This record gives sequence, C-alpha cells and structure tokens, in this order.
Amino acid sequence: MRKVKPVKLKNLTFDGKKIYIQSMLNVPSYDIKGSVIQAKRLEEAGCDIIRAAIPDEKALELIPAIKSEVSVPLVADIHFDYRLALKSAEMGIDKIRINPGNIGGQDRVKAVADICKQKNIPIRIGVNSGSLEKDILAKYGSPTAEALVESALGHAALLEKCDFDDIVISIKSSDVKTMIEAYRLLSERCSYPLHLGVTEAGTARMGLIKSAVGIGSLLCDGIGETIRVSLTADPVEEVYAAKDILKAIGKGSGVKLVSCPTCGRTRIDLISLAQKVENAVKDIDKDITVAVMGCVVNGPGEAREADIGIAGGDGCAVLFKKGEVIRKIPEEIILDELLAEIRKIGE
Repeated sequence: MRKVKPVKLKNLTFDGKKIYIQSMLNVPSYDIKGSVIQAKRLEEAGCDIIRAAIPDEKALELIPAIKSEVSVPLVADIHFDYRLALKSAEMGIDKIRINPGNIGGQDRVKAVADICKQKNIPIRIGVNSGSLEKDILAKYGSPTAEALVESALGHAALLEKCDFDDIVISIKSSDVKTMIEAYRLLSERCSYPLHLGVTEAGTARMGLIKSAVGIGSLLCDGIGETIRVSLTADPVEEVYAAKDILKAIGKGSGVKLVSCPTCGRTRIDLISLAQKVENAVKDIDKDITVAVMGCVVNGPGEAREADIGIAGGDGCAVLFKKGEVIRKIPEEIILDELLAEIRKIGE
C-alpha cells in the first residue's frame, strides 16, 4: 500500500482512504450564470471537486458566484498569470491548479506559495505531455513517462523551496500506456497525493474506454487519490463515468448492474430493458447488485450473487433474489416491478 502524505482540501482529505471524483466546467468563463447552473448539476450528479478555468480577471467573478450556490470545493485553473492565482486565493478559492514553470520566476512561485500557505489552500501541479519544458523534451526526445515525472518533481521542488508541501500532482498523457507508466514511476518517487486522468481522452465512447483502462489500472495498483474522466461531452457525463469506473473495481458506492450479452435464447427486448434499468438506477444510493439476464436457462444461476434481478422468458421474465426465483412478471411491467423491488431493499 502506497504511503500518502495527507493533504486537506476544504472538508476532504487526500490520504489514500477515499477516491474523489473531479470534473471541470466547460461553459465559457464569462458566462457566470451558466457556470453556476452547470456547477450545481455537477454537485447533484455526485461530483466531489469542481474545477473552473480562470483565464482573465472577469473569470474571477466565478469564484464567489459558484461558492454561494455550491458546497463542494472549487479549484481555480491558472496558466501563465500568477496574479490570477493570488486574486483567486484572496477571493476564497479552495484549491489552485498551476504549472509552476509557466507562471514566471521563483519570486512569483513564492508569492503564490505564500498566500496559499497563509490561507491553507493546496496546490495541484498539473503537467501533461503538451506542456513539458523544452530542455526536458530535448533530453528525452519526446514526452515519455520519465520526462513527465522529471517535470512534475521539478515543479514540486520549486514549491518545496518556498516551504510549501500541500501539493497534489497530476501527470496526464493522451497516450494510455505512457500515462500508466508515468504515474507508476511517480508513485515510487514521491508521497504526494496523485490526481489521475487521461488527458484529451476523446468523446464519450472512446474517452471512457481509455480512461477506464488508464485510471482503472492505476487504482487497482493502489495508486491515485482523485480522478477525472476527461470527455468531449457534458461534464456531468464525466462524473457518471468516474462513478462507473469506481464501481467496476469495487471502490464505488451505488447500484452495480450486471447484464448478459444476449443470445439466440433471448425472447424479450433485453438490450432496451438493460439500458432503461441502467438509467433508472444510476442515482440510487444503495450498495446492491442488480442483474438483467436474457433467459431462465442460466440467468438466475449465473447471477446468483446479485441481490435482485430478472431473467427473460417468452414475453415475460422471472424475478429472482440471490439466485432464488420469486415470481413471474409480464414483459410490459418488468421495469416497474424490478424498480419497485429495488426500492424495498434496505427499507
């Protein structure tokens, strides 16, 4: 088990005991009202940490506007202008994401570190394959895993020189294998909490696949305290995708759905039914497993570990609990009956 240096973010603690889900607003930064609406949707979806781009002084207005409506921690994403980091801290931001190498000399890094230390604001060092320093690229020839790690630790050293160590590090790559290798190397060389992600992962379909492989592999290794599934999509989809990754590796809460791939024995529209069940249970906060199986030949048997499930028949389905058949249900009311039984669990 990797030893993690605890870092506090508002009411959260990055210490390896819990994995926190992040997302980022994608409404234009000047649209304060739209950003607030999106932040509230993210909180309702279960997002633990919200990041907002602060590209200019106008965007600073996002901080009080969002914090007055949303209780989850807010992170300011800063590039180049260290003064925006200072002003974000003064306006009550909960965390700052910077690349210390692109905000100027050591005096500017110190100014940011000093105000963050004074106000107990952690800093996330964000390095990715597109932001590596020229000398590091020249040394390694390309944005390799070793190059990403060297850059990140060099930036951490800049903050450490300022007597600041409330640090979280991310070293994202759009190449999944590079991302996995980089985080594994970094986890061996420092004890700072790590924020995991595959950058520029893609659309909802491919982005989820790449993120599940990259993030999921590392979490199974015991690496990572906070995650973001970067998708070219509504950020609420990022939150649900992150939740699903955590469920898939046994580290998330909520309903876990298992369903069979169907075969020639299937006599009901199981594909449509499974999709409806998945959508209906995504916000149910019960640690149970629900099975949607295609036939009674082996459905209850294969899914006997499920708390509850259905197995299709010819225009009907049987309801079962822990592999034991309870009753038969007509096809037209399968979804309603299954959801009613799910709601009863734990009551």
